[in-house]
Amino acid sequence: MSDAGTLPRDTIDRAATMDEHTLAALDLAPADEHNRRLVEHVHPPGWENPVPRGRYNLVVIGAGTAGLVAAAGAGGLGAKVALVERHLMGGDCLNVGCVPSKAIIRSGRAAFDVRDADRFGVRTTGVVDVDFARVMERVRKVRADIAPHDSARRFADTYGVDVYFGGARFTGRDTLEVDGRELEFARAVIATGARAAIPPIPGLADAGYLTHHTLFNLTEPPRRLAVIGGGPIGCELAQTFARLGTEVALVETMDRVLPREDPDAADLLRASLERDGVRVRLGTALTRVEGRAGAKVLHLAGASGEETLVADELLLAVGRVPNVEGLGLETAGVEYGRSGVTVDDTLRTTNRRIYASGDVCLDAKFTHVADAASRAVLQNALFPGPAKRISRLVIPRCIYTDPEIAHVGLSAGDAADRGIEVETWDVAMNDVDRALAEGDGEGFLRVWTKAGTDEIVGATIVARHAGEMISEITTAMVTGLGLGGFARVIHPYPTRTEAIRKAADAFNRTRLTPVTTRLLDLWFRWRR
Repeated sequence: MSDAGTLPRDTIDRAATMDEHTLAALDLAPADEHNRRLVEHVHPPGWENPVPRGRYNLVVIGAGTAGLVAAAGAGGLGAKVALVERHLMGGDCLNVGCVPSKAIIRSGRAAFDVRDADRFGVRTTGVVDVDFARVMERVRKVRADIAPHDSARRFADTYGVDVYFGGARFTGRDTLEVDGRELEFARAVIATGARAAIPPIPGLADAGYLTHHTLFNLTEPPRRLAVIGGGPIGCELAQTFARLGTEVALVETMDRVLPREDPDAADLLRASLERDGVRVRLGTALTRVEGRAGAKVLHLAGASGEETLVADELLLAVGRVPNVEGLGLETAGVEYGRSGVTVDDTLRTTNRRIYASGDVCLDAKFTHVADAASRAVLQNALFPGPAKRISRLVIPRCIYTDPEIAHVGLSAGDAADRGIEVETWDVAMNDVDRALAEGDGEGFLRVWTKAGTDEIVGATIVARHAGEMISEITTAMVTGLGLGGFARVIHPYPTRTEAIRKAADAFNRTRLTPVTTRLLDLWFRWRR
């Protein structure tokens, strides 16, 4: 595996001379050393597509997380594999999603912690000076530093994968074309991902807008930012830009942010956003946009009537649309619709030779879900035996706001919809010593168990580092450990995961029936 310090000399020279037009064609700016280094790994200029080596065991279309996992897994097992990417290897996660967003979120948290230091007895002088250009340069550097993991050269050299750059289009039920070459396959995986949804709002295109695909090209901070959409992406970036000093307004059509999450969690996050200076507009729709004197005038409609909001930049975060266009799916006999490629529970499409994985076919559009799905595809597409079914996966998720909101399994509402009676076990984070010591008492752990048992059916955690904490609950659900069993698990003190043991202790105390209590009373009386 190569890294920035071990690139070949000719690669370094080529990267240094890569011009801004080459980067602009790949939707990247500015033309600095970090973006040049990124491109050298994930879409190398001058890359020569290989000559097809006969029939491939597996052809993978799309080199985002789902495609990379499928290609690396099959190639590592010795299969003959082709990987096709029309844009940047690494997909959304590396280039415009997980990696850059978490890098900028860390800068926002650093600014917040400095401003918040006084309550810990640490005084700072003057205002916090955020150097936005350096913040974004760090984002680009982090992205370039991670790029070798997803590089074309690594997949070619380490896994023996034939890497093709260009648009793929099916020419038959077991063939496709890329860059004038026809590839024949025994099995194929469609892993083309999804893109930001653009709503048909009058004036939007003329006024201009950002999505998470273009946001990380910024080098100067917008003074005023309007974020449309109160889902995970909208909330994360609204909070972060507010912490970096931008005036932020968040507009959401529903009556709360994060409508998929626990209402108490959503309410806590809204309060946190507003404390950070975000103006939250709920139950409000964007109806029209005007470009005026270098700014954007947003016309909003809500329960209180119509209003206008002026912003320098407009960020759309209203969902994502599967990439199914231009693939020749009809020719291959692959059905698809508005929600993406149609698959069964084994991720096979309506063409028995072709599977799909990741955001192009799944409702849960998360990197870790794409990874897990592609591992299932490898088993189902390449080997005989019992098929792995996507419906059996236990999938956690995390929203990286402050506090984080993590969830796994069913909520109380989900359980009720399925006719499952549950009991709820709550632990407030201000009852957890580590959270209090670090000033992070806001939040809670909420676990749902099947009524009368300690079988965990779901959990929500609202806390700093909730994303790490939820994995312990996920492991228990996968392995069958009940909530009561956590009482036997020794957690280091003090850590936030003590909240899970506290929930277990609360559950176990309810198992003391009146008869058991009476017997224990008699026992201790006798032992005096």
